[in-house]
Amino acid sequence: MAEALEQHATPSEGPLAALYEGTLDCVHCGLCLPACPTYRVTGRERSSPRGRIYLMRGVAEGKIPLAELVAEEAYLCLGCRACETACPSGVRYGELVEGTRAEVERRGLRRGRAKQVEHFALRHILPHRGRLRALLALTRWGQRLGLDRLAARVLPARLAELVESAPRLPARREPLPVSAAARGERRGQVAFFSGCVMPELYGAVHHATLRVLAANGYDVAIPADQGCCGALHAHAGDPAFARELAADNVEAFDRPGLDAIIVNSAGCGASMREVGHWLPGLGEGFAASVRDIAEFLDEVGLRPPGRLETRVAYDDPCHLVHGQGVRDAPRRVLEAIPGLTLVPHRDPTSCCGAAGIYNLTHPEMSQQVLDRKLDALAEIEVDYIATGNPGCLMQLERGLRERGLSARVVHPVELLDRAYRQEPEAP
Repeated sequence: MAEALEQHATPSEGPLAALYEGTLDCVHCGLCLPACPTYRVTGRERSSPRGRIYLMRGVAEGKIPLAELVAEEAYLCLGCRACETACPSGVRYGELVEGTRAEVERRGLRRGRAKQVEHFALRHILPHRGRLRALLALTRWGQRLGLDRLAARVLPARLAELVESAPRLPARREPLPVSAAARGERRGQVAFFSGCVMPELYGAVHHATLRVLAANGYDVAIPADQGCCGALHAHAGDPAFARELAADNVEAFDRPGLDAIIVNSAGCGASMREVGHWLPGLGEGFAASVRDIAEFLDEVGLRPPGRLETRVAYDDPCHLVHGQGVRDAPRRVLEAIPGLTLVPHRDPTSCCGAAGIYNLTHPEMSQQVLDRKLDALAEIEVDYIATGNPGCLMQLERGLRERGLSARVVHPVELLDRAYRQEPEAP
């Protein structure tokens, strides 16, 4: 046995050699398998975290070519990181799969029109505030005029599905202020990360976040020169561009006297907490300052909100519960609202299938993953389903609408905001 172990290849160069040591952390226990969405759908070993790590290691050792199969599995993964929560060995699977995707992209193994559109959108639309705003403004007018419904009737089936599944944009955009002042006794100062998509699709969530922070005694600074977090670029195998965006944000948030950098998008928060790994020697302080809004309020203690009589199910965003390890804080914050009943469901920490742009690139698998989530939500009776990520909000909104379920999907901070804007009951 010892001789066999010594004969294990130890590559120093070639495809995925840089990931080789990380793959050795996997002890092949299989605890990740039932947590993996794609394994639960397919039952295929290769479509599990353990199976994909075998593929990565095989490529690094020169036993498997870096070709179509490896590329397919690298991108079939949703990147939900539920395997990291289940793993007893601390395998950094998210880093491994993103590193594999980067090598797949470097070798040009993904081609075609869809890849070209993805690259153009991520590089030339998403990080540019004006371009993104203009595109979404056109989309907003198209939806108001019913052009989206007309287009869905005449487009090919796949494009029609994309048009019909697009989120309904708010009637108007709500610009953010440059700052917000604490109400009542001042407790400190935070900076707020607004991101790229959230201001355009969920501006109301941003305004609710600012009001809740102010109600809890915090001045809020909103740096004008901040930008996209780079999460989608890292997930799409473009780490160099993700690092460029991260470096810009490190500079934008380099302000003295901040208690935290507040984020209300789980996907952004998870990537921002990785900036210390992305930019060693530069990003560690930035990464250590990042807090999800619910996590921060749980840490500092809520000022008592007003009463809100409602039934709520909380559904964990993958990149909050698995990517950041924040599970109980959002539940405690919601339970702090007088009158609110938090209703559990049987599948809260599994992926909903949104996964950035996964529901666009892998619609069939995304739908199968979503169906499992919807089955669990259909078993409970609630007024709201709360979740803290824009992709999850959009995915669950669409799924509930198509199932005919009446619950509304909201960000937890919107419920807090409603409670703070209610008059508290007299003692």
